[in-house]
Amino acid sequence: AEFEDTVKTFTKECKIKGKPLPKTRSNSAKDSKALIIQDLLMSFSDGDQDVFFELWEERIPPSIREQEAVAQKLEFYLHIHFAIYPLKHAVGKPDKAALDERIAYFKTYLETKGAALSQTTEFLPFYALPFVPNPTIHPSFKELFRDSWESDLKTRLEEFLSATLKASDSPRLLTLYQLHQQLVESERKTMTYLKRFNKIQADYHNLIGVTAELVDSLEATVNGKMITPEDLQSVCMRLFSNQMKQSVPHSIDFTRPGTASTMLRASLVPAKVQEVPLLPSLDYEKLKKDLIDGSDRLKAFLLQALRWRLTTSHPGEQRDTVLQAYINNDLLDCYSNGQRSVLMLIQSKCEVVRQYTARLINTFASLAEGRLYLSQNPRLLRMLEGRLKAEDKFSLTRENVLGALQKLSLRRALQSTMIKDGLIPWLVEALKDTDSMSDYTLAYSVALIMNLCLRSSGKKMCVKIANEILKVLSDLLGHENHEIHPYVNGALYSILAIPSIRDEARAMVRGLFSCRCFVTKLGDIISARKGVGFILILYSPPLPPDESAESDDEEKEDHAEDHNSMEADLDKDEVLQAQQGELSGEKLLTTEYLGIMTNTPKARKKSMPGLHHSMDEPLQRPVTPGYHRAHYPM
Repeated sequence: AEFEDTVKTFTKECKIKGKPLPKTRSNSAKDSKALIIQDLLMSFSDGDQDVFFELWEERIPPSIREQEAVAQKLEFYLHIHFAIYPLKHAVGKPDKAALDERIAYFKTYLETKGAALSQTTEFLPFYALPFVPNPTIHPSFKELFRDSWESDLKTRLEEFLSATLKASDSPRLLTLYQLHQQLVESERKTMTYLKRFNKIQADYHNLIGVTAELVDSLEATVNGKMITPEDLQSVCMRLFSNQMKQSVPHSIDFTRPGTASTMLRASLVPAKVQEVPLLPSLDYEKLKKDLIDGSDRLKAFLLQALRWRLTTSHPGEQRDTVLQAYINNDLLDCYSNGQRSVLMLIQSKCEVVRQYTARLINTFASLAEGRLYLSQNPRLLRMLEGRLKAEDKFSLTRENVLGALQKLSLRRALQSTMIKDGLIPWLVEALKDTDSMSDYTLAYSVALIMNLCLRSSGKKMCVKIANEILKVLSDLLGHENHEIHPYVNGALYSILAIPSIRDEARAMVRGLFSCRCFVTKLGDIISARKGVGFILILYSPPLPPDESAESDDEEKEDHAEDHNSMEADLDKDEVLQAQQGELSGEKLLTTEYLGIMTNTPKARKKSMPGLHHSMDEPLQRPVTPGYHRAHYPM
């Protein structure tokens, strides 16, 4: 590329270190191009067939040789030139062995690569050339043996080489980059066309159904049955797009002439939909290698960038595609049993690495597919529980670990493991000191304890600590954070179904009568309807158990597994900031870790019915605060 001083410095350092210098063709692309053309033209003139075609295949890109008509035609005539070269340039009688070898080579070409031109009138006569005993006197080939034919062919060859090699002067790396950009654009276009196809297919099926209804209506009319305005309106509404269904009031009078056709034509006006492009693919092998072997600072920046890819992506196809790429490439090594894995970073000696690993795991756990992926590693839950108990109570690492555990508690098998590991007693102890908890930690702690108490094994665990858990939950009813009250009520509603815990609770309430603060305490509980689980349930007849919620059968459906909630807390209080010259976020990923076509879009699952309930009722299904807050505003 004509960086002469760079070459001199490199040469000097190689000599000092005793390193052999790599062989170079030339000091500039211009000289290199000229030499290649010179070598090819010289081989052409000398009839050196082997050298010519070796250079030809090495220097002319396959995409040009195999796909461009100009190159294919030129190559055909070049094979003719070398096949008859001994007949044209031999002094005296040509060497029969050499000539037979050339003719055999040409015949092989005609049967392989040259077969593509066999249907072209221009080249058809030359397919007989290998079978003619003396081509020099055959009238079909007399043009080949004139000097002008070889001279013209050489000129065409020189022009072709000049144009082709000029186009390929750009560095190989730049060519690869351009190809990757084209690939990304092709992926985006493919997804756009696929969505359009699905839309057209759905419209087609709908149209067939409407047509069948119209045929039935016409038949009814022939038989003397009148079509009602309601029938017409029903058919018209089915023809309109979803947008029109939302905007067309049912009061429109479709009996008026032209109304239906006007609305139908309006529905065909294309709506402007903002398309969200897919994010560039990444080299996950290199990513995982640097996450395991890189410096702590690099690890933290990568963990941050990978999390931002999920938290800042558009919900829907873009976010689903990012998550699916992570899972397909086993980013966190959840499918691996090796001693060294990305998940092990949660136990790193570096606090920032631990925190950013916990943030990323918490982000994965925010999505249903992410929770399913995390659940594949049997060691993850124990690692998170160990880190929860080992981290300082004020640390963001502990906060994110707790958030991840709460979201993972939506899965029944993981609930069972948490209960067996004694997480309920630990949470009860931790909730005695709510002053040291952030709002996030408090909400997710109470929601986690509620999810675990919904199971029959969780209730049995609560029997052993009935007095403690009742005291903690009753204190939480009066807490100023109103967002936790549904989870407190849900936990109380569940555990008070156990007779021994119910008796313990009644004894606690009777004890309050001897306390001067009873009236205030009871007033606080009831006034804001915070004690629906503790007061009303306590003195109502025993509740029939909800078998679907309580059962410990791990094969039952995970009812809340379509909950997706990406809360803003995942990106709060970033302790890692890029300094001048450092890459971070998406720029780091696309600069250092660009990959080729690892994105595999995945269709979104429809949300499951039957999960909605009134805010006045105690929760009876596992939930996560982010989802509950988004769907049921306080």
